[in-house]
Formats: sequence, structure tokens, C-alpha cells
Amino acid sequence: MKVLKYIGFVAISVTFAASLAFAQETETKVIDEVVAQVNDGVITLSSIRREMKEIVDSKVQEGMKREDAEKFVAEKQGELIANLINEELLIQKAKELGIQSDVEADINARFVQIMKQYNMKTLDSLYVEMNKQGVDPQSLRDVWRKQATRDRVLQREVQSKIYWTPTGKDLKEYFEKNKSRFAKAESVTMSEIFLKFGGKDETALREKAKKLVADLRGGLDFTKSVLENSEGDDIPKTKGSLGSASVKDLEAQYPAYAKAINGVKVGGVAEPFDDDIGIHIVHVDDRSAASSEATFDEEAVRVAIMKDKLPEAQKIFLAKLREDSLIKINETYRPLVSPILFADERKTKSDK
Repeated sequence: MKVLKYIGFVAISVTFAASLAFAQETETKVIDEVVAQVNDGVITLSSIRREMKEIVDSKVQEGMKREDAEKFVAEKQGELIANLINEELLIQKAKELGIQSDVEADINARFVQIMKQYNMKTLDSLYVEMNKQGVDPQSLRDVWRKQATRDRVLQREVQSKIYWTPTGKDLKEYFEKNKSRFAKAESVTMSEIFLKFGGKDETALREKAKKLVADLRGGLDFTKSVLENSEGDDIPKTKGSLGSASVKDLEAQYPAYAKAINGVKVGGVAEPFDDDIGIHIVHVDDRSAASSEATFDEEAVRVAIMKDKLPEAQKIFLAKLREDSLIKINETYRPLVSPILFADERKTKSDK
């Protein structure tokens, strides 16, 4: 049953790697040690080994030879430890800001969304199915928690402040200097019929998709076909609508869709394509050509300014967190970690 595969190889490798690393440590009875103290938190050797093993497994799944992956990860050990220290600082900042409940709510909502997508009645039934497929729900929850915590802290403490800082005058000046960035891009509006694998005969389902495309190109009403065949979310309400997006954004974020609709005219139906969970039949509802004329849009300008300033602002924010924290690195690992972890602080001092 091809359920939940879209969660991705990373989540699966995280679960597998963590359990394997634990087994290895148990078998050899490795005594753990503290690699770094971060205020009241610690980063242990066992946690670093698990992280390294996860990355190795991920690289192997991407096609890299295991020995090459292990060499690659070993060379990145200092960077990995530095990242774990920064991650611990962000987790501690989240506790200070009191946003853990929001993070947990986000994670719970993601699990509920998956549950509904696969027509399961309870979260327990979802967890059972995930375990059958080798995905540990708790390990996945831990991965998502770290991601969500990092994102929420940076969004609140960095992104939102950059977004709202520019005045009306600042926005106008930026727009005038960067008009080419605000020219109207080519956009497309799409709808789709989605056929879930869900344990079905995939060969038969692909044949069904081909027949649907032939019928649609022969005049079959697309909306009617969506209502009769699509297994996407809330079909009676959405009627398969995917909304509008710039072609550039599609190419960057959803390349499979961009490739499918390339050259398809308004009213046309793309060749079906599939992913891990099902088959997509896309209808091009509308297209809007690109234009060299720039139009002022406050939100777009604020976002553009934020994107420009965000990388440096995040570095400054993390450097301030480190400056205000007690960080002690084990002498064995200090030569690997310090040059990376405190690179921004050193650069700032040398610039003065």
C-alpha cells in the first residue's frame, strides 16, 4: 500500500538511522560524552553520531556510495556540530518566547491532514499504517518539531521585523530602483484530477488516467470528470482548482507541474504524471503572459526587501544568541567547531 510515501526519504532515513545508531551503541556499550554545553542544554556524542548516520543514509538513497557519503559527512562534522548548537539555541529561545504550544499545534495539524487525506478515522490508525511502512511517528514528530521551532523563532524574531520596518517612503524608493523585479511574470491557472494509488493496481490506474485524458481532449467536461473521478481534498467545493501561480514559481517549487503544462494552451489537458501517492491530470484554465510593465504592490515590495536582508539578519540574530549564551565546547572538538560557529563574530570584530 503506497500510503504516506510523500513524507519523504528523509523522514524514513531519520527513523531507520536513529534505530540503527541506537542498536549499535547498545551492542558496543559506548559511553556517551558531552560535546558541547549550551546554557542548560547539552549536545552529546550519541546525538551527533545519529545525525551523521542519518545524513549518510540520505546520501546513499540519493545514489552516493556509502564510503563516499561517510567521507563527506566526516569532513562536515565541525559544521554539523555548529548547526546543532545553533539549533539548541533556537529551541531554548522558543521556550523563552512561549511558542512550544503553537509548534505542537502545527505538528498535530499536519498529522490530522495526512489522516484525512488517506481517509483514516483516527490518528492511531494512521500511526499503525506508518509503522507498517517503517516510519516511526515519534521520530517524524521530532524532526518536524525542530523544523517548526526554527521556522517560528526566525519568523517572529527576524522575518517579521524586517518585513514591517520599511516606511512608505522606503518602499517607494526600493520599487523605483528595482522596477524590473516587479514586472508582471507569466502566470497560469490550473485544475486537476487526482487519482490515488492507495493499494490499487497501478497499471490499471495509469490506463484509466490515459483514457480520461483522451476523453477530455475529445470534449468530456473537465469539471464533471473531476467530480466523478478526482480523489483530491474537498472536491465538491474546490472542483479540483489549484489556483494561480507564476510559471517561474512553479518551475522552482513544483517542477513536475511546470513540465507537464509546458506548451499546453488554455483549455488543454496535460499528459498525466505521477508521484509517490498518485496520478495528476492537469487542466490549464487560463494563462497570463509576462509583461515588462512594473506595478507597485506593497506586499510584494516588502517581501522583496525581506528576501534581500534576511540572510545577513539571520546571521546577526544567531550571533547575538551565541553572545548572550554560555557555550562550552569539548576541547577535542573545539578546533573543528569554533572556526565555523564563531566565524561571523570574528568577521564583525575584524571589520571594526
